[in-house]
Amino acid sequence: MPTIQAPQHKPKLGISACLLGAEVRFNGGHKESRLCSQVLGEHFDFVPLCPEVAIGLGTPREPIRLVGNPQAPRAVGSVNAELDVTERLAAYGARIAEQLDGISGYILMQKSPSCGMQRVKVYQDGGRPSEPTGRGIFAAALMARHPDLPVEEDGRLNDPVLRENFLTRVFAYAEWQRLLREGLTRRALIAFHSRYKYLLMATAPLQYRALGRLLGDLARHDLAELAPRYFRELMTALKQCATRGTHSNVLQHLSGYLKRGLSPDERQELHALIGQYRGGIVPLVVPLTLLKHHLRRHPDAYLAQQAYLQPHPENLGLRNAL
Repeated sequence: MPTIQAPQHKPKLGISACLLGAEVRFNGGHKESRLCSQVLGEHFDFVPLCPEVAIGLGTPREPIRLVGNPQAPRAVGSVNAELDVTERLAAYGARIAEQLDGISGYILMQKSPSCGMQRVKVYQDGGRPSEPTGRGIFAAALMARHPDLPVEEDGRLNDPVLRENFLTRVFAYAEWQRLLREGLTRRALIAFHSRYKYLLMATAPLQYRALGRLLGDLARHDLAELAPRYFRELMTALKQCATRGTHSNVLQHLSGYLKRGLSPDERQELHALIGQYRGGIVPLVVPLTLLKHHLRRHPDAYLAQQAYLQPHPENLGLRNAL
């Protein structure tokens, strides 16, 4: 059966410490996420951080909130507005972004004035929150310095589509990091892109073709300049969530490699399951499992190395609800 190459070490994920049960919130409590601490903890090494504690705020403490311009808010005390920790949080985020160069993703605490990735309330005069909302100060500094890094909030990970998309990007990011450690070559870059062909086709068909054209002129470019551009565009493309339609298209492409090895009844069964998936009757794992079954019986070296078939550990069950 096609398998993803097992990493020598677990990928590292930065995470808001309260999500792992650390009692670091303003009220002395935590916001433990069972998904993070129990499920994902088996597959990742976590680097827990609480920026508010790290800059010297005590526990428990006066809660802070964002105020002013949603595009450039200030983080101040909710009782004592003279308590302004904006610069300290931003500086800590910038420093952590450099120190955590080896992480492959980050999970942030939602709605936090320090860690919130989006939709954080920004209060105006009179105490009313504004529209649009803002982003936590620490999160903004981190994401500005690592724009390609997969980042997600704990609440959004409850959505199976967003969860699968995020973890797919995390494992792709970790694989790119291994490639850079081993030494990037033109051949290695082409092999990497070839491995992600069908995953790209499922998430961003237009970007898939654009990246293919970009690498088509690889010999004419400086690899040190082209590779970061390629990876930036790849990670942007993978942020898009695949649909039942694009998944079905990829499954049809993959089944085409098997048409000579399958009987008419087997081809019809696989085609019918792909149609049922497209119609929302069965989850993605159903036609994908049958496809992998046929690939075990009729191995194909090119398909065996496709990330699409196993972009993350199978026991995470991420495609069972897609």
